[in-house]
Amino acid sequence: MPYRSMTLDVRDGIARLTFTEAARGNPIDGVFCAEISEAAIELSERRNVRAVLIAAEGKAFSYGGDIASFVAAGDELPQAIKRWTAGLHMAIARLQRMDAPVVAAVHGVCAGGMGAFIAGCDLVVAATTARFVAAYAGIGYSCDAGASIALTRRLGLQRARRFLLLNETLDADAALAAGLVDDVVEPERLAARAEELAGQLAAGPTRALGEIRRLLLSANDQPLEAQLELEAQALARMAATTDAREGLAAFAEKRRPAFAGD
Repeated sequence: MPYRSMTLDVRDGIARLTFTEAARGNPIDGVFCAEISEAAIELSERRNVRAVLIAAEGKAFSYGGDIASFVAAGDELPQAIKRWTAGLHMAIARLQRMDAPVVAAVHGVCAGGMGAFIAGCDLVVAATTARFVAAYAGIGYSCDAGASIALTRRLGLQRARRFLLLNETLDADAALAAGLVDDVVEPERLAARAEELAGQLAAGPTRALGEIRRLLLSANDQPLEAQLELEAQALARMAATTDAREGLAAFAEKRRPAFAGD
């Protein structure tokens, strides 16, 4: 489908999802929430997608929630928030539960809900110019977009608490030290580094990567015995796949495996 706030291009196993509302700072508004939901549905159903690369146009990755939309909604804002987050939150859940891993390439300001959104990605590459702004408490709001989950998983509970309650801003190096991002590069190398990681993931055993992603999602929620059984069931499913057979054959033959994503 055509999108207004983003583009989606799938080539060579990589889905490149790019936010394109540069003039407005790539805000999270009603259009964005509806379209990211549709994009997540499309991505989760495309068998040729083996990795997702998220980037943004303009000087900022995203300023987060669209304050102009909040003001315009007036007394209807509570209803609007429930409507917008229905799409946004379902998109986040679907992106995190599909097989294809997600890489984010972040530059400039990344604030509020978009900071939470990228925290839920598997790998985050940041330009040295990136700034991560908690934002919520600064405008008198609590958090959304999975911030309470994704930031806690990446930063740890106490560091996430401090980031959100004190409305902190982290530069790229501080974000790297805290665990919010995985790699920091010069701005001119951002796109290439993110493409490199996405390409590496796209060449991997996609279904196995998906099982690993979902097992990590449940790791803090399940009792030990339940999580161990989830691991056993996933491993058994993988044993029947083409990629698992290829991995064993490549190991025995002392060569690099050629995974097909099946």
